[in-house]
Amino acid sequence: MVVPTIEMRLVLPNIDYLLATNEWYRLFSVSLVHAGLLHLGFNMYALMVLGNPIEEAFGKNKMLFIFFFSLLIGSLTSSYFASPTSYSVGASGAVFGLFGAIALVGKRIGTDTRSIYVIIGINFAIGFVLGGVDWKAHLGGLVGGVIAAQLILNKR
Repeated sequence: MVVPTIEMRLVLPNIDYLLATNEWYRLFSVSLVHAGLLHLGFNMYALMVLGNPIEEAFGKNKMLFIFFFSLLIGSLTSSYFASPTSYSVGASGAVFGLFGAIALVGKRIGTDTRSIYVIIGINFAIGFVLGGVDWKAHLGGLVGGVIAAQLILNKR
């Protein structure tokens, strides 16, 4: 922790805390705080690998919509199911949303999406094996990414 008080004002607590304090910005600020350089590095790499093709397919604004909608749904899911004493950090919910968007788009354009499903499965498994990983944010983000991508595809 570089500045503990700033970090603790950005993390994602449980929903009861959010309701009591009205600090709804935490649903998004959680993506700015990570549990170390490895966590940050993995999220940045995944954002590059997943974000670039989505941006190419949809454009920058729609990619950002998918990212932030996934982050919101992932954060809400995480916060709703969190214990009163825990908190979450990271942008993994949004990253899983990009996985969901790629899986949906790949299926729509007829590409083999099995590798995407395998990567999603491996990442979920890693979360359970390592412990301390917020699989609820991952699941919520994944669902959010599919919904956001579907909304964009429906408007085309």
